Amino acid sequence: MTALERATKKKQSGGQQWLRRRWWCPGLDVAPAAARYAALAALCALCYGNSLHGELVHDDVWAIVNNPDVRAGSSLRSIFTNDFWGKRMADNTSHKSYRPLCILSFKLNILLHGTAPLYFHVVNVCLHCAVTCLLMHTCERCVFEDTRLALVTALLFAVHPVHTEAVSGIVGRADVLAGLLFLLTFLFYTRSVSLHAPDDSLPSTASPGRLLISLLLGTCAMLVKETGITVFGVCVLYDVLVLCRKPLINHLSASRLRNLLYVGGPFMKRACLISVYVVMIMSVRLWLMGGSMPLFSEQDNPASFCPHLLTRILTYSYLLSFNAWLLLAPIVLCYDWQVGSIPLVESLTDVRNVATLLLAVVMVALCLSYIFSLQRHESREVLVGMLFLVFPFIPASNLFFRVGFVVAERVLYMPSMGYCILVAHGLGRLCSLVGRWGTAVLSLSMLLLLLLFSLKTVQQNHVWLSREALFRSGIQTLPHNAKVHYNYANFLKDSGRHQEAIHHYSTALRLYPRHASALNNLGTLTHSSEEAEHFYRRALDINPQHNRALFNLGNLLKSQGKSEEAVALLKDSIRFGPHFADAYSSLASLYAEQRRFAEAKEVYQKGINNCPDNSDLHNNYGVFLVDTGEGELAAAHYQQAVRLKPAHYVAMVNLGRLLRSSNDNQEAESWYKRALQVTRKVDILTPLGALYYNTGRYEDALQVYKEAAALQPDSTDIWLALAQVLAMAGRPSEAEQMTLGIISREGSCIECYRLLSAIYSKRGNYTEALDALDKALQQNPSDLTVRAELHFSKGNQLREMNQLDQAFQSYKLAVELKPDQSQAWMNMGGIQHIKGDYAAARMYYERALLLSPGSKLLKENLAKLDRLERRLTGGA
Repeated sequence: MTALERATKKKQSGGQQWLRRRWWCPGLDVAPAAARYAALAALCALCYGNSLHGELVHDDVWAIVNNPDVRAGSSLRSIFTNDFWGKRMADNTSHKSYRPLCILSFKLNILLHGTAPLYFHVVNVCLHCAVTCLLMHTCERCVFEDTRLALVTALLFAVHPVHTEAVSGIVGRADVLAGLLFLLTFLFYTRSVSLHAPDDSLPSTASPGRLLISLLLGTCAMLVKETGITVFGVCVLYDVLVLCRKPLINHLSASRLRNLLYVGGPFMKRACLISVYVVMIMSVRLWLMGGSMPLFSEQDNPASFCPHLLTRILTYSYLLSFNAWLLLAPIVLCYDWQVGSIPLVESLTDVRNVATLLLAVVMVALCLSYIFSLQRHESREVLVGMLFLVFPFIPASNLFFRVGFVVAERVLYMPSMGYCILVAHGLGRLCSLVGRWGTAVLSLSMLLLLLLFSLKTVQQNHVWLSREALFRSGIQTLPHNAKVHYNYANFLKDSGRHQEAIHHYSTALRLYPRHASALNNLGTLTHSSEEAEHFYRRALDINPQHNRALFNLGNLLKSQGKSEEAVALLKDSIRFGPHFADAYSSLASLYAEQRRFAEAKEVYQKGINNCPDNSDLHNNYGVFLVDTGEGELAAAHYQQAVRLKPAHYVAMVNLGRLLRSSNDNQEAESWYKRALQVTRKVDILTPLGALYYNTGRYEDALQVYKEAAALQPDSTDIWLALAQVLAMAGRPSEAEQMTLGIISREGSCIECYRLLSAIYSKRGNYTEALDALDKALQQNPSDLTVRAELHFSKGNQLREMNQLDQAFQSYKLAVELKPDQSQAWMNMGGIQHIKGDYAAARMYYERALLLSPGSKLLKENLAKLDRLERRLTGGA
């Protein structure tokens, strides 16, 4: 060892000893490892404790609530064939994000605790605690000599505000879990390499088992999120530049290059194994994508659609510095940085290029720092910091393929580990250069930074508590971002705040006039069919394949009777959105209206094949099958709708009605009651009340209809049904008073007069009963069937009053309006029979028998006529 090397070593040793004596928190020198880990976990819990009561927001809804693969009854196989959002990977419309292990974690959450958001958040926070503690362990073992610098790294990582999207947003679990597996892979790889190799030979593989485990963990990291695969690059470079550095330098300095290939055999085997394995799993990954890349729109990543190469290069380069700034100073954070948030860098004179140059200078300086310090043992801090910072970010850099975002804070979760290592290393170097008071100032500055970051994290967590808070924060943070206005407008639309939604849709279009989805949604909110059509057609001018605009315009034209154009639009909606279940239902219902039942059935079946997990489609197909007389098959689809969506009360009610029509009243009642366990709605209570009424359970019917009346007090039909139940339950006076009350509020209630007539007739007050029917007829009902029934009822009253001629005229009017009334024809025959006009009586009886050929009464009346005629003929 030369004198200079001894002096350098002594100086470094002295600096490290001074650091140990003068560090800002001396108590940590003696603090046990368990205490440090407990402190880190507690800090993570404190920072993210206020996120536990958040809702499922933004992408969480699509990845969990609307994802069929996450549901308890879904097949595990589909998780490994579908993308992160539940679409088949081979589908051209798939996002191509293959993260089955993350989806499995969501599914496990649901199996254990249902869809309660609390437990999803608890898991995310626990995972963040685990990553933080594992990062400190990694730094202690593989990065820093001083455990306090490892603790500083972990403390900074624990509280960094840029992590809030990854930790507080449930979808961010992919990044957090991938970070955990990234560190585990790295640790197992380093432990698989021998640390006791001679200075002149590269370290061998001490534990092949650990090396294989690292391969497995790295694969799991990739199956949680695509960026996890970058850990293999980190491992290989750490191997060659840290673990194999000393023997490599010895061989290079001693000009023993001939022996390098021989002594480097162990490393070459590891590197080849990793390389071949990465090629294999990447090939499988590409095969799963079905030979196509994900499709993104211009608003997802405007720079990648720019035709000018210079603009793309300058913008991509600036985005690197922008991400670096988010790590350095996370002051402005937003859940979405698309559509105008960061304008394109279109010229070399743009002042933002200075930030790009500054980042380039810093990165070059860090690389030179590592190169010039290769002979020093401490040089690995910069290297590991750079590896952890750069490699996990490469997939998001647009370097190899287009990504679907401009900036996404969650993708900085893993790169921030490298940033925190570099900050801790820089702090340690500064403390070794300044005096005691300088160290105190740096220590206080670090404490202040940790405090500020903690406060910012706690504050940012509030943004992720609800959809409204998240979308409103986007408006406040990036008011020039069209996407945040669009998202907030969607929330307002779902909340029924339509005027506010229109304002924000209009703002989104002002900022980005080519926002087809904003135009489409604006069309759904307008009350004018002309304006709606205008918005839909504008959306289709921008994007002719916008399946929802095609669907909405098709439905609009369908309502206007333009069936042929509607059919063409709905077919296109299905063609460009084969997994859009509503389009299948709408097209099938249009075919059914046109009585093209075979085509309607074919559309429903195609829809179920493409959208097997859509509960509404199964329910709608069940309704169609009931209407076409295939009730047994309909029951299976109603049940499937309930299996897919246990809260689908509409399918439960439809199944109850189907069972009721089959006289399976007990089973029908159980389905109605099951629907009531989901929600107490009039649409469920009224069929249940009707079931009780028709089966003579009048007291139960009264209770059900009273609840329905309380929920919907302005409904005439409910009060009338309640009055009918009272009448049948032997409480005619109450029924009369209730019916008169309905008439006083709504004088045109024809059914009310019919009920009054029945009540009066039962009492024997035929005159009042007849008067009530006359008042009903005075309303001049447009429905011919209703008018025919009223005349028939009037005929019955007149017959009871022995006014046979008037009764006959009423029956005659009834059959003129509705000739298929067998009972009216029979009563007319009966009147003629009584009056002795046997020929007319026979004619009416025979007409009634044609309509009711199985009627025993008609046959008996005809037999009586025969006997009378024979008697009369014999007498003659």
